[in-house]
Amino acid sequence: MKRLVLAAALAGFATTATAADLKICVEGAYPPFSEVTPSGEIVGFDIDIANALCGAMGKSCEMVQTEWDGIIPALIEGKCDAIIASMSITEERKKAVDFTEKYYYTPAKFIGREGAGLSDTPEGMKGKVVGVQRGTIHQDYMEGKFPGVELRLYGTQDEAYLDLQAGRVDAVVADSVAMDYGFLRTDAGKGFAFFGGDHYDPAFHGPGAGIAVRKDDDALEAALNKAIKDIRASGEYTAIANKYFDFDVYGS
Repeated sequence: MKRLVLAAALAGFATTATAADLKICVEGAYPPFSEVTPSGEIVGFDIDIANALCGAMGKSCEMVQTEWDGIIPALIEGKCDAIIASMSITEERKKAVDFTEKYYYTPAKFIGREGAGLSDTPEGMKGKVVGVQRGTIHQDYMEGKFPGVELRLYGTQDEAYLDLQAGRVDAVVADSVAMDYGFLRTDAGKGFAFFGGDHYDPAFHGPGAGIAVRKDDDALEAALNKAIKDIRASGEYTAIANKYFDFDVYGS
């Protein structure tokens, strides 16, 4: 019995000693911001930024891969302490969580098959089938501004691309950078292209992507905001961004 008690105590000590200071919810299905390698490692811009922010705060962090549909509930339920998953800051989401300042901003765009002659206006897309990731600002934007479109909702961005390739949707709308680097520049994206211009409506898209924390977790929010400023001032942010992008992803 004493041996069992001692073993249990040591096991508990080891768990406590190695536990991370913070758990960060990430998606892992949104390249180049986050994706899972064949070996099971989660990588991407969001992941590097998360690690850099943890370093700037002097904290150890654990990445918790979480499906997009459940990522805010996971934060609220305490399964993680913050969300770093390219989540746009919107008034609707602020009802459930608090946000830091933005850590990047990129506009939305449409993609479709090259030469399809599509127009990115509500009139031009009327009657078309458009794929969007479920629970995103892009779903809200399409429902609010493109009432004549038939929307197909997907759990991940990759699922939307598969239906675009198969011809089950006419177009996909999402973050322009995620589609460019995560689809159009890959072999799977051959034969597809952007059409129309940038789409940005403050009511739907907000000021950019921020880090979500639980309501009233003011200390963590302040620490993360300071860390964002610190890694930008030190040049670490730029070094990370340059690994993935050939433009200023932070935005104006």
